[in-house]
Amino acid sequence: MQLELLCDYACNTGENPLWHPEEKKIYWNDIPRGRVFCYDPVTQQHGIVYEGEVIGGFTFQADGGLLLFQRQGAIRLLKNGVLTTLIASLPNEEDSRFNDVIADPTGRVFCGTMPSPDPGGPTPGALYRLDLDGSITTLFGDVTVSNGMGFTPDLKQFYHTDSLKKTIDRFDYDNTSGNLSNRTPFVHSKAEIGVPDGMTVDTEGCVWSARWDGNCLTRYSSQGRELMRIYFPVKKVSSACFGGDDFSDLYVTTAGGHIKDSDGIHAGALYRVSLRALGVRGTPEFYSRIRF
Repeated sequence: MQLELLCDYACNTGENPLWHPEEKKIYWNDIPRGRVFCYDPVTQQHGIVYEGEVIGGFTFQADGGLLLFQRQGAIRLLKNGVLTTLIASLPNEEDSRFNDVIADPTGRVFCGTMPSPDPGGPTPGALYRLDLDGSITTLFGDVTVSNGMGFTPDLKQFYHTDSLKKTIDRFDYDNTSGNLSNRTPFVHSKAEIGVPDGMTVDTEGCVWSARWDGNCLTRYSSQGRELMRIYFPVKKVSSACFGGDDFSDLYVTTAGGHIKDSDGIHAGALYRVSLRALGVRGTPEFYSRIRF
């Protein structure tokens, strides 16, 4: 395996890599700077496609545009250069923001938040489900930092990462209703350096979990056993996504571009790792289909 440094925008918090299967390009964002980037692996051209308010995560809408998840629980659609607000704010999220999101096979979006401070101490984060009609449901709270999510290949189970608890949990998932049930621990990495961040799942059902402050990307079997690690020359490995013509390329975001002296000269850059030689592949992520 060879690490390829694709481009370095010195992202404070590079996150949410997402492969567009029709455009055949990779998108990602820098959370606090509210920037969304795009890289074309054929032409090797890249650039900023949007810059605005804080963006915790985004999905591709099936009918075009980016669905942006922002501060205070705001959700907006960016389409043809125009922003349309679906939800302006959420209760208990006035001082917080979304942190990671994923669309499901039907087009709903699971979206998690950071904890928000208040005079009595921090208000925990939460995991929400945005349904097709634009309504939003709180699935559970008491989350330290809601992070990487994914689905098993048979679409019967769902993963959710709680970073500061250093856990990845697995739930039974009902695609008909979007409900989650039977929460069970999948990985608990309390003894490891850093915390689990973003993640993705390959066709074998293995989970690839990025390690913030741990310099690596870890592959776990479907039973939660560590299979391998890929180390990076930067501390904050933040998320990963499969892409490329056969989905054997792993695109990896990193953070710490504002503290390169401590986190690495290319902290905040976008990397690519080819897993073709290992026969490892992923699948396309789902489009969101929220009605405006």
